[in-house]
Amino acid sequence: MYDRILVPTDGSAGTDETLDHALHIAADNDATVHALYVVDRRLYLAADEDTQDDVIATLEEEGDAALSAAETAGANAGVEIVRERREGIPHTEITSYAEEIDADLVAMGTHGRTGRDRVASLGSVTERVVERVGRPTLVVDIGDDEE
Repeated sequence: MYDRILVPTDGSAGTDETLDHALHIAADNDATVHALYVVDRRLYLAADEDTQDDVIATLEEEGDAALSAAETAGANAGVEIVRERREGIPHTEITSYAEEIDADLVAMGTHGRTGRDRVASLGSVTERVVERVGRPTLVVDIGDDEE
């Protein structure tokens, strides 16, 4: 049923939970997980011109660390991981990459909010991807349980 599962990552603990779900699905279906990190262009364009290179380098290092963590988790689960790092607007790059690899499933996390009164509170990137990707999407609630 699933051959290619896309998991966008930002390296946060919530992404780990989403990756765990995707790895279980991938292991059950002998699927490949594509881990994607997007260097958010808006973050360095907003920086002073003098610091843009430093901001880009930091974001790229964070991306490499997140993708390495995904590779390690995949190896531990016996699942093949394909790494991809892109630069741009996250929801646009995620949607584009999902099309390029013909993803069977996109797995993303919610944006957790303390005291929320909804079951799932989508972050803006997740919400935009769900609206635009046109593929099955697994949205994992990564919010805390505090009320």
